[in-house]
Amino acid sequence: MTQPSSNAGRVRAGRAPSTPRRHVSTTLSLYLARHMLNSVGLVLAVVMGLVLVVDLIELLRRAAGDDVPVTTLIGMAILKNPFQLQKIAPFAVLIGGMITFSRLTRTNELVVARAAGVSVWQFMAPPVGVALLLGAFLVAIFNPLAAMMTSRYESLDARYIGGHSSLLSVGPGGLWLRERLDGAPVVIHATRMAAAGTDLGNVTIFRYGQDETFRDRIDAARATLGNQVWHIENAIVSAPDQVPERVDSLEQATQMTREQILDSFANPETMSFWALPGFIAQLRDAGFSALQHRLYWHSVLALPLLMMAM
Repeated sequence: MTQPSSNAGRVRAGRAPSTPRRHVSTTLSLYLARHMLNSVGLVLAVVMGLVLVVDLIELLRRAAGDDVPVTTLIGMAILKNPFQLQKIAPFAVLIGGMITFSRLTRTNELVVARAAGVSVWQFMAPPVGVALLLGAFLVAIFNPLAAMMTSRYESLDARYIGGHSSLLSVGPGGLWLRERLDGAPVVIHATRMAAAGTDLGNVTIFRYGQDETFRDRIDAARATLGNQVWHIENAIVSAPDQVPERVDSLEQATQMTREQILDSFANPETMSFWALPGFIAQLRDAGFSALQHRLYWHSVLALPLLMMAM
């Protein structure tokens, strides 16, 4: 009978037993995720409380010369807070993750998990998943709410403290400019704008009296912005109870400047993540650069990945 060789026996005897790969239990995953969520929530609560106090102090300083109720200023500070939370959230995830793993290390829970065969990537997966889900929640659900509150804040800021008020709005039918000249409203509609805000195409100007009664309407193929005046050529002026009159050229006074028009776009922070693509398309159709809005949209889109990387 053939006996097994001694060399083969030694090889088998010296072979180390393979360690079975451990899988993270659901209980451990939920435990790590809960620790991460609590830490991030604590950081956000502390930081947003400080931001709220700082914003309120700044609003009180700006409204020092105006008769603005304190309750209104508190409401404005609260309305501004959600937008600040979106900016702070990635750093809150970073600090929250550091707090979570520091706490687990001090209590030797990570040491026990490693001794049980749980790899680093396995016990990091639940906190990373929490960060990814938080980012998705901020983009899909929280961002529209924050945009609505930011828009409300800016309107209150313009009303009570004299902040920036938009002169321009863009819609599917083109763009609208509005201003008051000696208390009389003037509304300008155009289907497109070129030359960085100084050249309007397919223009209609509605002029009103100081009592806001309709005075007349001007239709023209083009209007060019000069020094506190719109230069209009081949215009048709229509007034109530009068025959429309064709005018070779006329000038419409204005207080607008090129810089004011370009600065009057809707702030991208005041628009929902879901509404931005349509607004960007409208800007392009009207002849405007939508670079600022596109950059903001992509930054919001990348927020879940940024928070996961933190």
